[in-house]
Amino acid sequence: MRGIWHWTGLISLATAQPACAQLAPTLPSLPLPARPVLNEIGQDLERVTGNVARQLEDVRRAAAAKLVREHPDHIALDPEGFPARAGEVIVDDPDDALIARATAKGYAVIARDEVLGVGFVRLSAPRGRSLGQAIRELRKLGGHEVSADQLHAPSGAVPGHAAPVNAGNGPLVGVIDGGAAGAALTSGFAAGAPRANDHGTAIASLIAGAGLVRGGLPGARIASADVYGSDPAGGNATAIARAIGWMVQNRVSVVTISLVGPPNPVLGRVIAAAQARGTVIVSAVGNNGPAAPPAYPASYAGVVAVTGIDGRGRALIEAGRAGHLDYAAPGADMLAMGASGRTMRVRGTSFAAPFVAATIARFYPAPDSAGLRAAMAKVDAQARDAGSRGTDKLYGRGVLCEACRTPVQ
Repeated sequence: MRGIWHWTGLISLATAQPACAQLAPTLPSLPLPARPVLNEIGQDLERVTGNVARQLEDVRRAAAAKLVREHPDHIALDPEGFPARAGEVIVDDPDDALIARATAKGYAVIARDEVLGVGFVRLSAPRGRSLGQAIRELRKLGGHEVSADQLHAPSGAVPGHAAPVNAGNGPLVGVIDGGAAGAALTSGFAAGAPRANDHGTAIASLIAGAGLVRGGLPGARIASADVYGSDPAGGNATAIARAIGWMVQNRVSVVTISLVGPPNPVLGRVIAAAQARGTVIVSAVGNNGPAAPPAYPASYAGVVAVTGIDGRGRALIEAGRAGHLDYAAPGADMLAMGASGRTMRVRGTSFAAPFVAATIARFYPAPDSAGLRAAMAKVDAQARDAGSRGTDKLYGRGVLCEACRTPVQ
């Protein structure tokens, strides 16, 4: 199952049709009984979602193939079957000699960049080389970390036109996604960016509030980094890395990323560099179920990984997994801001992450590595223990921001 990408985002991209706010197939949430049998329930969840994931593998493959067919000049599959920027590879921290050897073999430098001290180069592959062939060749030439520039999909989508979030004068909270209407700060990291995007605006509305939608931190200001714009291959790893660098430059203390993709060495190093500067990264675990491969960025060390619960406090059966789990938050039976200023019903871990980011920002309004431990202790004190006592696989360290949900009427 290693090749499963986040299927809801992939299918939305491949079909180029407005996606429903219901982020996954209608799946039952299992009631949670007394704690002694939670392990059995966890095994049941893995069996059920494992079956769903296996059924979705055929859908994922067909959707990926359609995506490549429709955008052959922009998108290709990497060796593991993940969509990535076509004809481009990333070399982490290359020296001049390696670049010279690569150019002698027909590679061309697209851009040489450094984000938070992490250097990398984007190279275009010679015509006729697949991504796999290019990666293998560059490794033989001396590249230690060579990868495709994989795409990351929103863990959910919303239709229509975005409506602005409420303006405030509180702490800056970062949203790396599509553009968020009404953001205090905005920048673009893809062709055609920045521009307001429905998913990005919905995420922002759950932080600062928008119209009737209550936010987790009313008065917060949104720093919006648009990594999609109008680029068919937007949401790639290097765009997210550059967006994180921009957040650090603007002293944003908490950044939420409701996107899911495979591991990427450059992005992993940039996230670590941002964390060393006091920036907290919050990410959703996706909606592929616990049988799916670990999701990234949620699985990078130190990233605050978030899952979702429904209106009755039950773990979402479609919730994915990460290498670790920190918190749960509302992710279903609730409203976010949708088309033309109208509220709409949403479901998915994508919408739980902003509630956790808002809670952390309340206690951690500015980057301060020395004060981060104390701030996170205050966040932990807000978390309601659920499931088995203490940290567990369904809820992490507990449920945050339950009162932040705007219930469906």
